[in-house]
Amino acid sequence: MRLLPDTHILESIHRYDLVTFGWCLRRKRRDALVKVSRYVSRSADGHLYVIAAATLAFYQNWPMVWLLAAAFSAERLVYFVSKHHFKRNRPPAAIPGFEAVIKPSDQFSFPSGHTSAAFLTAGILSYAFPYLAPLLYPWACAVGFSRVMLGVHFPSDIVAGALLGHTLGILILAVAV
Repeated sequence: MRLLPDTHILESIHRYDLVTFGWCLRRKRRDALVKVSRYVSRSADGHLYVIAAATLAFYQNWPMVWLLAAAFSAERLVYFVSKHHFKRNRPPAAIPGFEAVIKPSDQFSFPSGHTSAAFLTAGILSYAFPYLAPLLYPWACAVGFSRVMLGVHFPSDIVAGALLGHTLGILILAVAV
């Protein structure tokens, strides 16, 4: 029986995810990576975004405060709709016997919300403050990697989250600026 092209592509992505996910979890220094990943992942839980907005408000950069608020509102909406449309199981539900290091905030994994928000923030703040780009983009990448190392996302969830956040950031900047 021949598979439909879209089914074949999804199966290929899933196979790639399993191989890459397994590779990440077999690293020699996995315990150290998991420890660091906890902190990096927490950095994208939301409190730093509030601190960034408060700092911008303190300096009365209201256009950036409103831009970030609009961007996060749009990103969260697209993220929630996507997550509940695709309903992709997280690694512990998709891989028999696997347990994540942390308990995720919801049931589904695609796309990664932490990664999406991190890339949205990196894109918008790098536009306004280009000198921050060398710090923000590696941080956003580390957030995505941390989610895989903690066992709550597959690599394609991270790629999708990065594309979602960065693309929305570009679109919002194109409309607002």
